Amino acid sequence: MRNLRLLKNLRCSELQGPGTPQCISVRTDTGTVLIASEFSVTELDPRVVNEVSLTADGYLPEDGSGTVVGIQDLPDQESVCVATATGDVILYNLNTNQLECVGSVDTGLTAMSWSPDQELVSLTTGQDTIIMMTKDFEPITEVGIHQDDFGEGKFITVGWGKKETQFHGSEGKHAAQRKTISALPWDDRRPRVTWRGDGQLFAVSAICLQTGARKVRVWNRECFLQSTSETTNGLEQSLCWKPSGSLLAATQRLPNKHSVVFMEKNGLLHGDFTLPFDKEQVKVKELLWNSDSTVLAVWLEDMMPGDGGGANTYIQLWTVGNYHWYLKQSLCFGGDPQQAPACVSWDPERPLRLHLVTRGWNSLTYDWGWSTDRSHGEDGQDNASVAVIDGDKVLVSTFRQCVVPPPMSTFDLQLTAPVNLVTFLRQPQRTNELAALTADGHISVYGQGGLGSFRSAASCLIRLSLQLHSVAPLALRLLLWLREDVFLGVGVSMEGPSQSRLLILGPSEAGSPQPTLEIRWESSTATVEGHVISMCHGAKTGTVALQLENGQIRRFLWDSLKPSLRVTPDSQNIHGNIVYRTASHMHVSLPAFVRPQVASNVSSFVVYDDFLLLTTHSHTCRCLRLSTLTVKGLQEALASDGGQNDQNDETLRRVERGSRIVTVVPLDTRLVLQMPRGNLETIHHRALVLAQVRKWLDGLNFREAFECMRKLRINLNLMYDHNPKVFLENVEIFLRQLDSISHINLFLTELREEDTTTTMYPCLPNSTVPVQPAPGPSGKKVDIVCDALRSTMESMDQHKYCLSILTTHVKKTVPELEVALQKVHELRVNPPSAATAVSAEEALKYLLFLVNVNELYEHSLGTYDFDLVLMVAEKSQKDPKEYLPFLNMLKTLEPNYQRYTIDKHLKRYRKALHHLSKCGEEHFTEALNLVKDQRLYGEALGLYPANSSQYRALSCAYAEYLVAQHQPEQAGLLLWRCGEAARALQAFVGGASWRNALCVAEQIPLPPDQLALLARDLAGTKLIELRRYTEAAVLLEQYAKDCEEAISALITGAVWEEALRLVYLYNRQDIIETNLKPALLEGQMMTSFLEAQKAMFIRHKTRLAVVRELKEKARLELLDEDVPDCPEAELYSEASSVMTGSHAGSKYSHSNSRISSRSSKNRRKAERKKLSLKEGSPLEDVALLHALTEVIHCVDKMREEVHSLLKALVLFQFDGQAGRLQQAYGEALLLIEAGIPEVWQEGLQPTQAPVTGPNSTANSIMASFQQPRHSVTQESEMPPAPKMRNGVKWKLSILK
Repeated sequence: MRNLRLLKNLRCSELQGPGTPQCISVRTDTGTVLIASEFSVTELDPRVVNEVSLTADGYLPEDGSGTVVGIQDLPDQESVCVATATGDVILYNLNTNQLECVGSVDTGLTAMSWSPDQELVSLTTGQDTIIMMTKDFEPITEVGIHQDDFGEGKFITVGWGKKETQFHGSEGKHAAQRKTISALPWDDRRPRVTWRGDGQLFAVSAICLQTGARKVRVWNRECFLQSTSETTNGLEQSLCWKPSGSLLAATQRLPNKHSVVFMEKNGLLHGDFTLPFDKEQVKVKELLWNSDSTVLAVWLEDMMPGDGGGANTYIQLWTVGNYHWYLKQSLCFGGDPQQAPACVSWDPERPLRLHLVTRGWNSLTYDWGWSTDRSHGEDGQDNASVAVIDGDKVLVSTFRQCVVPPPMSTFDLQLTAPVNLVTFLRQPQRTNELAALTADGHISVYGQGGLGSFRSAASCLIRLSLQLHSVAPLALRLLLWLREDVFLGVGVSMEGPSQSRLLILGPSEAGSPQPTLEIRWESSTATVEGHVISMCHGAKTGTVALQLENGQIRRFLWDSLKPSLRVTPDSQNIHGNIVYRTASHMHVSLPAFVRPQVASNVSSFVVYDDFLLLTTHSHTCRCLRLSTLTVKGLQEALASDGGQNDQNDETLRRVERGSRIVTVVPLDTRLVLQMPRGNLETIHHRALVLAQVRKWLDGLNFREAFECMRKLRINLNLMYDHNPKVFLENVEIFLRQLDSISHINLFLTELREEDTTTTMYPCLPNSTVPVQPAPGPSGKKVDIVCDALRSTMESMDQHKYCLSILTTHVKKTVPELEVALQKVHELRVNPPSAATAVSAEEALKYLLFLVNVNELYEHSLGTYDFDLVLMVAEKSQKDPKEYLPFLNMLKTLEPNYQRYTIDKHLKRYRKALHHLSKCGEEHFTEALNLVKDQRLYGEALGLYPANSSQYRALSCAYAEYLVAQHQPEQAGLLLWRCGEAARALQAFVGGASWRNALCVAEQIPLPPDQLALLARDLAGTKLIELRRYTEAAVLLEQYAKDCEEAISALITGAVWEEALRLVYLYNRQDIIETNLKPALLEGQMMTSFLEAQKAMFIRHKTRLAVVRELKEKARLELLDEDVPDCPEAELYSEASSVMTGSHAGSKYSHSNSRISSRSSKNRRKAERKKLSLKEGSPLEDVALLHALTEVIHCVDKMREEVHSLLKALVLFQFDGQAGRLQQAYGEALLLIEAGIPEVWQEGLQPTQAPVTGPNSTANSIMASFQQPRHSVTQESEMPPAPKMRNGVKWKLSILK
């Protein structure tokens, strides 16, 4: 779908070389052209750079009768090799301008051809032999051209008869006896030599001595014959091997046509195309493939002279796509012999550069470029047309209606001459009109007639009044149709070869028999410094932008009395950013004059609306928003490889290798791509689709959005997630636009809680898509949408939307199957009479489609409606023998017991208990068993009166359960309130709830001696064991009446002040000497305990510093081994100080798998083993931190205990012991406070086992560190720095 457009045309007509050009070669290092004539070798650039005579040393005769048969540039030798017809091989040194004859053939030479690698040269002699030589001109071999043998690739004969007896199709038997036609009279009868692109084979076309016709023979590098072509009548002299190596191109003249034919290396014909001339009109002088095998140049000349006495000469450029050959450009050089090409050659470095020199020594250089000529409308009236040039036809494909694969088209336009340029009108609402510039200087304008058809609106004959018209073809190389009567063209400036001339063309005002175009007025031209290679027109502003060869952008003000050029300081006035491409490089215009290269991997692009769509050589298609696109953003997007991180990137889509953009359908989501082989594919790029869907949703066009999303499989949740508030406010519009029950049901069934605007279709950070203006209502999204749709449908027409209403019940987070079944049952009982209503059978059938039949059967049973149950069961695959007896049994039961049986069958035990409680006392035992089995004690107590026997039995059962669950106090409360005082007392005693126990004992009541015994038992066996000494003392003093035991309990619990109070209350000062003072002196052992805690703190702190130092050293060693400074490096620092991370992982990973199924107690035990203080353990640093934390908490919580002990010691004049204790505790606190900042350093991260192993990769390790890091167990997390309770006063100021 691409055309060849002339980008640059260099012409030099001031050359006056000697003689007539005969051969041409292009220097690859300088780009200059070497031309050999019968007198000299001339180098052009494009003017004469250097010239050396071939007649001075006698290589060619001075009378001009000599002939040069070949010339070749040899960059490795910095020389030029020239072969003459007299047999001399001359080496021309470009540095010294010296000529050297390196060899001579007495019989003369007819052709010279170098291999593509310039390692070998083949020469054909006047004796019809081939001489193969090295690049140093050392002969390798010499063989005759005409060989009787077929060659090494001779076909195998399987004995199927002779050629004369075989079938010859419509030509009949006479085809076998047809004689071979000799070469045509105008054939120069010289051999043609051409090499394959890899230099392994070369072909020679020569006149066969026996038949007089041409034959093609293929030879290898060693000059061994490989194959001989079959006898081909009418084969002409031209021959060229396609550089890609697949085919040989030649020409053949048949009685009914003149064709370019292709041969395989085995000599068999393989395809052809017909030249657009009469069979005896032209002769083909040469065929030339360009270096990348994409363009075939055909050099032709008329057989008969024209009106001026000279024969017209043509150069045609052909391309192939989908096995069809297109004539893309036709250059007619007229009948002037001096303007006819004498030498033609493609540039070996630039595939689309063509060099030619005329007989009059005019040097022409054409630079071509690929372009897609498409319409540029942005409204729905534009047909997304693409015009393809094919000789004298323009193939037009309108992609809005259909996609027609090339070489076919929607329709074609037949013109009177080959077409060189096509342009579409840039005027809005008329962008389907096109104009074609033909090789004879006419512009044909076509406008749209009917749907899919064109009519010729005007055939404007244009003969531009420029001096270039008479001397060279393609005077206009670029053409832009700006307005109905205005064309903008680019031609060659007469002022200099490096300038371009802009021409504004309009209808001629002079009266002429047919309309013509001419320059509108004298000032309608402008000269641009540099070569304009492309033009674009901004539809919104009307501005024309010019792209120069050096990458600069110029703005052309054409719609004024005096057109002028402006340098674009920015590109905001044209279309966001001006995007253009040179070869395979893409640029973005910047405020500066220097345009940096942004990307070099772009194969095609197009600008549509606010999007830049481009394909890359990495086989991706990007769709970027121009309004927010920056150079950095573009570079980052193109540098992305489309991996897993880009799987939700809506701007990226992978495409087939070599895909190119053809066009985008305006106001649609279709993007047309062309594959390398020529076929078309239509894709819907996600970015285009989502942008269009969002526009539709913003405009409340729900139907268009739904159809597009359903067709392209876009998640329908986006219709709500895009703007929940707007959707809920326009639910009725949504329903009326869809107007299809199946579509509404499809939308409902796809609903899910996920917000697709943040997961599947997130808006890009720099996107212009507005953020949701208002959040939707709180609650679960599915429930909100279902409720909103159901309420609206019920208010509109509940019969019409019956199936959708059922869907809203089923789709809710907690499916309302009972409600849906009840509505189906209502349809069956009261069938609606509305025409749009559905029957109960249809509704039930649809409900079974949504819900599993077994699940629906269970829910129908839960409605207690046996008619509904039977209706569902009949639609299921259940055997009636299975459910009918069960249903019949249920019908015989009392209603409440029936419902209890159903609920118990459905495992709805709470409902079953509720119905069973209504069945009377005879079923209470069954109810009690149900409560015990399902632990429904709380629900059961609410179903019976508090003063009933059932309530009492349930309370006792509940109390037994609580006792078994180690909650005796709550069990006692239940028993106490239901009158079971004795059992309540036992429960309170078991739970050490002594106050409730004493209350119950008083209520029973217990005798005083038993009450005292109870108090002594509670104090001695319960409270003292629980270290509740003060409460035990209260029991012993007040209820057991034993003050001595009470004081002893207080002394044991170190409650010194309360013990002294009771001593003096009961006048038992003797206990001070016997019990209190000895206990105080024993309290001095706290000093030694503090010393042990201090030593432990210092030891753990020192070891922690050593462990951290070892780990840091290990990390630095790994960094020295070229480990990058990245998150992986931190991974190594967390390994053990002794073992590596892999050893640690191997030691504990197996343990983890082994204990995974153990009890929680064993699991905690195993986790604690990991926090071992053993030196070298993997988590030793964490274990040390936990140990230090325990020491700090233990010492800090001793403040109150130390304070109380100090006061008691001072009271009894133990000042020395009190002072030592106070000093020891103060030193311990100071030590801990000073050590906390050293242990808990700022920025310290929790330790985690390294995520390494033989199956790990750098990406997986990076991903694991980017995710939230969870410790192996709760204990293994690094504990936070403990806070000291410095506000608690414990010191005594009376102690020094």
